[in-house]
Amino acid sequence: MMRKPIRFFVVPFVVLVASTLLAGETDELETVLSKRIIDPNLPLQEVQEFTESRVLPMPQVKDVADWEKHANRMRQETLDRVVYRGEAAGWRDAKTKIEWMETLPGGPGYRIRKLRYESLPGLWIPALLYEPDNLTGKVPVVLNVNGHGREFGKAGENKQLRCINQAKRGMLALNLEWMGMGQLYTDGFGHYRMNQIDLCGTSGIATHYLAMKRGIDILLDHEHADAKRVAVTGLSGGGWQTIFISALDTRVTLSNPVAGYSSFRTRARYFSDLGDSEQTPVDLGITADYSQLTAMRAPQPTLLTFNAEDNCCFRADHALEPLMQAAAPIFALYGKEKNLRSHINEDPGTHNFGLDNRQQLYRMIGDHFFAGEESFDATEIVSKDELKSKADLLVKLPEENADFHTLALSLSKTLPHNAALPKDANTIQKWQAERRKVLAELLRLDEYGVQAIEGAKTELEEGTAIDWRLRIGGDWTVPATELTEKEAKSTVILIADAGRKSVAAESQALLKAGHRVLAIDPFYMGESKIAKRDFLFGLLVSAVGKRPLGVQAAQLAAIAAWSKKHHGSPVRFLAIGPRTSLMALTAAALNPAAVEQVELRKSYGSLKEIIEQDLGVNDAPELFCFGLLEQFDVLQLAALAAPTSVMFTEASDRVKTEIASLKSFYSLLDVNVDPLK
Repeated sequence: MMRKPIRFFVVPFVVLVASTLLAGETDELETVLSKRIIDPNLPLQEVQEFTESRVLPMPQVKDVADWEKHANRMRQETLDRVVYRGEAAGWRDAKTKIEWMETLPGGPGYRIRKLRYESLPGLWIPALLYEPDNLTGKVPVVLNVNGHGREFGKAGENKQLRCINQAKRGMLALNLEWMGMGQLYTDGFGHYRMNQIDLCGTSGIATHYLAMKRGIDILLDHEHADAKRVAVTGLSGGGWQTIFISALDTRVTLSNPVAGYSSFRTRARYFSDLGDSEQTPVDLGITADYSQLTAMRAPQPTLLTFNAEDNCCFRADHALEPLMQAAAPIFALYGKEKNLRSHINEDPGTHNFGLDNRQQLYRMIGDHFFAGEESFDATEIVSKDELKSKADLLVKLPEENADFHTLALSLSKTLPHNAALPKDANTIQKWQAERRKVLAELLRLDEYGVQAIEGAKTELEEGTAIDWRLRIGGDWTVPATELTEKEAKSTVILIADAGRKSVAAESQALLKAGHRVLAIDPFYMGESKIAKRDFLFGLLVSAVGKRPLGVQAAQLAAIAAWSKKHHGSPVRFLAIGPRTSLMALTAAALNPAAVEQVELRKSYGSLKEIIEQDLGVNDAPELFCFGLLEQFDVLQLAALAAPTSVMFTEASDRVKTEIASLKSFYSLLDVNVDPLK
């Protein structure tokens, strides 16, 4: 039987907070709500253990056949479950354009051909092909990718020098621009905006992968390309690109990532290595950690270059050894131990692809692509006089070029799929049950129990305050402040974007109305904020197969169940701010029986606002839950929570428009509630 909720309790409290409470009345509550309950480093320690323990371990294998079975599975799962999800599969299969432009004179023995190509329909990448003069026969090809050189991008000195040297040695060298750098240094290509695409259920990481894949396509389409001699190399973000494409695209026969990556396990402990959105794509840590990606290079020639005193990231003393430990035994299975090399740069030893590192690359290429040619010399050919300016190397792009933001806007227009709510009361329960399963899977939801550890008790002028450390499922500790003034008719779990220290006025209003208040700071919020590299750990949670929003929703659901049992009274949610409103809404949508009523203050009206406001994952990692908008928007989530009523207060015009049909949906369930009153 459907239960009919009591008319929502919060509207009078808005009036109380606004007009009847004196500032002095909240001072005492501000003090207890601001009191620290957990160690400042505990959220960091817990997220480190949580992420590190979930990284896919290296498989134990006995021979080459056994390894290749695992490697092929990991490669395919990564392509299917990480790279080509959603519309990305269509991007992969689309017919894209290549446009050749002017040719520049290079230096002795080579020329530079400008081109632009679509990595996916509408997204153009500028590139330069360094082409040797008087080519005959088949020659090696090299894809040169770059890292976070925002100002110069593909025109960076070290990149030009290695492309020139490759061409002077008879190789075809493709120098492509990286999104967010050089010519593509725009707000829309800001790397933390890539996750807007993820929210739409399409792999944002595909934009990076396809840019490289199409680059290899272009190289191999050249009449003089030798498909048996295909190399990729790059520094920093280019080092990440190098290992990512080299492990997943089996056309790559030689790989030299430079100071570009480490295992996810290493990253959990060394904060300098925590990568941006592209380095930490959703679910990669459960399909193939970077240790496995390195081993998947076997038996092809692979040179891992790191810097001894790297002042950016991936310092040799912690990043290199775990990768070698994973990969070396696999190369040994093939009898190709010598094909795996490592180099630690000491001069200058900082974050660089300088002369020493470039000459290590040339030596690797010489040993494997020019084996037996005594004339090959790994010494760099002095070419500084041939460097071009950034303006010289500019490739004209279309006026309208897609980027992460415009792609997400386009994808979001038709979302969510299957948005219509049931119009027949008899079908609602079935619809809700089916859709809750989808939501739980999207959130990668865990069911948590609560171990409540009571702390200090403070006698207030009117009532008491109790500190709680709520251990959630052995993974998390949520700090909570319980406030009571008299016998309470219900418990209100209060969360806020600004943390529980900000809710003194709201707590006072609730207490005076006869409610118990349990003010909490769930994962990532308030006192539970991660002390260092917070949003990068949020990314890492998603990379190891979980979702920050799923963690938060599970914590709220567990605490609601505990409170209901512990206090023996109904539980309600009050969330203040768009972020915590989404947490409370998803928790209620998944567990409506645990919550009697929900108020969302200053909520989003639509998840599309996250994209329209051009937010990045660095602003709020939980907002970018992969595929959430593809399946649900705020209206659908509120409908899933029924018959628990969801009220929207301090609602924007967007909220009023988007949830206009919710009242009529409630009426199908005989729930007499206006969600906007």
